[in-house]
Amino acid sequence: MRREGFQIGRIYGIPILIHSSWIVALVLFASWFYSEFAALHLDLSQARLWGLGLMTTGLFFGSLVVHEVAHSVVAKLYKIPVVSITLFVFGGVSRIARESSRALEEFNIAVAGPLSSLLIAGGFYLIARQAGSNLVLKTLADSLAMINFSLALFNLIPGFPLDGGHIFRAIVWGFTKDFSRAARIAARSGQVIAYAMIAAGAGTAITSYAPLGGTVGGLWLAFIGWFLLTAARQSQAQADARGALEGLHASDIMTPDLPTVGREISLEDYAREMLRTGRRAHLVLAGDQLVGLMTAEALSSVPQHDWDVTSVQAVMLPKSKLQWAAPEEPALSLLDRMRNIGMQQIPVIAGGSVVGIVTRDSILRVLQRQQVGGLAGR
Repeated sequence: MRREGFQIGRIYGIPILIHSSWIVALVLFASWFYSEFAALHLDLSQARLWGLGLMTTGLFFGSLVVHEVAHSVVAKLYKIPVVSITLFVFGGVSRIARESSRALEEFNIAVAGPLSSLLIAGGFYLIARQAGSNLVLKTLADSLAMINFSLALFNLIPGFPLDGGHIFRAIVWGFTKDFSRAARIAARSGQVIAYAMIAAGAGTAITSYAPLGGTVGGLWLAFIGWFLLTAARQSQAQADARGALEGLHASDIMTPDLPTVGREISLEDYAREMLRTGRRAHLVLAGDQLVGLMTAEALSSVPQHDWDVTSVQAVMLPKSKLQWAAPEEPALSLLDRMRNIGMQQIPVIAGGSVVGIVTRDSILRVLQRQQVGGLAGR
């Protein structure tokens, strides 16, 4: 997932975000916990029952944050930046800036989440055993123990991008010493498991098989399977792309055709130039001197009604803040760096002169050439 949603705070220096789809999960879990408390038939008002449902839901989502923070803390111990943690309809996700550099790192980062959920489940289980005749506390603790235990087991399924998929990839990586191969195997494993979940969910929905939740539970299982299938396919595509770029350098994926614009032109004129050339990034010149980089993202940051009175120089990324690459920099290292700093274009400089620019389009052209070459070689 991209960094989406609104920030509700920070933990360990990591922004905690709420995705809009999280509202669906909030309603579903609050309703479920409400029904758990209502089934006790205590002399409680509807408002108090819903209050208990919402409070238990809050504790559950707090445990999800702990699960993701566990991943993030271990990642930061390995000096891997963590961009954010986002809660969404299927749980939570930690956005880590780069892949692990060793199999052991990935294994430890991945296993930290399920271990934290198991510890939380154990803690709530002990609370439930000590609750005595307090049925509200016992129900709350039992529910949270069960759901955190289920969360840990579900995440250990060896299907990418679940934690178990990362653990599986780390194990394959450790044995084969080949990250790209391990990533492809883990992505395929994720697709197989996703198809199995979709089939099981559809079968359950049709037959209303109670142990798997009946019709509603079956549809939900199939929906989760579909989500995992989409993520696994994306992982497969990323693994294939990384494999195709392995061994290449910045000089191999750059385009030597350098689109330029003058710093004095208006954003309205720049928008016309973008449409004419089809380019999303241009080097900005003052005479023949490089002074910055102008991108479609920078253009979109200014309201369109101000384009005619705003110059390129006012919104470009100035040369002093411009990241650049050397021609010999490995392509995969460059892509990871571009992702970390949030740039989609980066100039390539040799001997003080700009010799090319790496953009999303130039990378796609290289991948297409690699794919065509691979098909021709079969």
